[in-house]
Amino acid sequence: MELSVLNTKGKDTGKKITLAKEVFEVEPNDHAIYLDVKQFLANQRQGTHKAKERAEVAFSTRKVKKQKGTGGARAGSRKSPVFVGGGTIFGPRPRDYSFKLNKKLKELARKSALSHKAKENNITVLENFTMATPKTKEFQAILASLSLENKKTLIVLPEMNENIYLSGRNLTRSKVTTAGQLNTYDVLHADKIVLAEGSVAKLVEILN
Repeated sequence: MELSVLNTKGKDTGKKITLAKEVFEVEPNDHAIYLDVKQFLANQRQGTHKAKERAEVAFSTRKVKKQKGTGGARAGSRKSPVFVGGGTIFGPRPRDYSFKLNKKLKELARKSALSHKAKENNITVLENFTMATPKTKEFQAILASLSLENKKTLIVLPEMNENIYLSGRNLTRSKVTTAGQLNTYDVLHADKIVLAEGSVAKLVEILN
């Protein structure tokens, strides 16, 4: 697939760049995408949830009422889960939700996600650019020139540029990342992918 390279004003520079078939035109594997996204979301969980069980509730262990003659069920302790404020049965415990996936499967998932975006014509190639200082207005102007100001946009740089990152950090609909940090979830979450010219070769190098 061949795309035109645009400048920060949204104009065609006259240059063309070819998206490698082995990364942007693979047969998408939706199950690999599912597993990679599932792992990403699982790794975000803190797993610090905790409910007190019967042995941990602060109540007296005195017998609530006499064993017989009340007409009701036996009750030995206020800690019982049947009482309000009693312990929780099989409550959540702190745990680690993360799990491992094979490196090749994760690579396939990213290729599949990028191939989906390429097939939908949702990838734009932007010439390499930089910013002297963090300026959100300048960053918004670039998005506006590409008609992306109202769309969820993922900008992929070849290497981290702090000024560009800081310029886009406060915008809820855009995210700046690098080719090395690109993940399947971010690709799928974005409406449009903006690849800096240098990041295309980086992605091919990383995913191939």
